[in-house]
Amino acid sequence: MVDKHTRNRQAKWLRVFRKIHRITGISLFAFFFFVSITGLLLGWKKHSNGLILSKSYRGTSTHLKEWLPIDSLHTLACKVLRDSISDHLSPELERIDIRKDKGMVKFVFADHYWGIQLDGATGRLLCIEQRRADFIENIHDGSILDRYCGTKNEEIKLLYTSIMGLALLIFTITGFWLWYGPKAMRKR
Repeated sequence: MVDKHTRNRQAKWLRVFRKIHRITGISLFAFFFFVSITGLLLGWKKHSNGLILSKSYRGTSTHLKEWLPIDSLHTLACKVLRDSISDHLSPELERIDIRKDKGMVKFVFADHYWGIQLDGATGRLLCIEQRRADFIENIHDGSILDRYCGTKNEEIKLLYTSIMGLALLIFTITGFWLWYGPKAMRKR
């Protein structure tokens, strides 16, 4: 049989863990709300019928030797950006996705959420896409604040993900103890 002192000590730890769990939850409620909603949307992005993530279209040839040079495709993508979206948007690229198996090149721009898909062989426009999945991901990982504040080394994202990761760890430990602690006390 467990003495009263041990039982009181276990009850005290349960109260401490409950308080930590409650304070962490209240303090980070809004952040957990955004992380959960954006995580759900990101999980469903490929099954959103193009609403969150655009379909990758097919070009005419999967043979690279038949493709136009990348600099020519880049020039065409920038022309589409200026003529079809806005001539005020920056043409600076974040990345170029070459989808050889689809015969398509995707130009993703750095300073806004637009992408241009071109046929690699002909340069024909396949799709102008608003990159909603990238925007949602930036909210999810906190990098939208780095983007908004102009920080280049992702300091805000690092702080945000560290806080959220530690909070999840705290929730896991305290939540487990809040479930297991009363069971252990009843057994004794």
